[in-house]
Amino acid sequence: MSGTFGGRTGRQVRLSRWRLGRRPKEAADDGREALLLAAAGAGLPLAPAAYPAPGYRCSCDRVGCPTPARHPVSFAWQTQSTTDRAQIERWARHQPQANFVTATGMVHDVLDVPLEAGREALDRLLGAGVEVGPVAESDDGRMLFFTLTRGTPEDEDEWWPCELDCHPETMDEHPGLRWHCRGSYVLVPPARLPGDDGRRVHWARGPEHPLPDPLTLLEALTDACARHADPAADTTSATWPLRH
Repeated sequence: MSGTFGGRTGRQVRLSRWRLGRRPKEAADDGREALLLAAAGAGLPLAPAAYPAPGYRCSCDRVGCPTPARHPVSFAWQTQSTTDRAQIERWARHQPQANFVTATGMVHDVLDVPLEAGREALDRLLGAGVEVGPVAESDDGRMLFFTLTRGTPEDEDEWWPCELDCHPETMDEHPGLRWHCRGSYVLVPPARLPGDDGRRVHWARGPEHPLPDPLTLLEALTDACARHADPAADTTSATWPLRH
């Protein structure tokens, strides 16, 4: 990563602006390929995804697509996902409108929480000196915390498929914390969301940050989600089952 982000390059300046939330709208287009390559360089396997079409529609040909602009274009997305620079460059140049997803449960997981809860937890974690990895914000009201995966432990009894938490097409049923692991995916910045208001997915903390163990973030995230759902809730005794 030092070769990618070392020195005061134009790419680093852009990444700093994204982390500060001051990214101009045009930077998402001008820096799209650089951002995708930075994510792949950090070990996030990528695959092409659908993109928004006019009228809150999806670029795919599925009538009534339940996740417009948020899903892979290929049924083979899990095996297709790659960090290969040349392949990602080809995809990005041949599919200039495409979003990209990153497959979870291979190298990394994603803890996906409501935006306000995520911001509260992020402030708490950083204030406590906890190592927080890459974090993305989605303008549809979610925050994504990228972590090491727990999807492939030595003891296979300890892993669970994403269906035990949520599936990408049923995420509306899980308004609190969603744990994306084996069998799931999330949009990776830069990504465009449906609608005419320019909503996007962008980095709050860039992919140069090392991936942390998810369990170091989990208590702060679950507590913040509980407060977000019920501001009067007492979360001091909240626990999370580490085995399923």
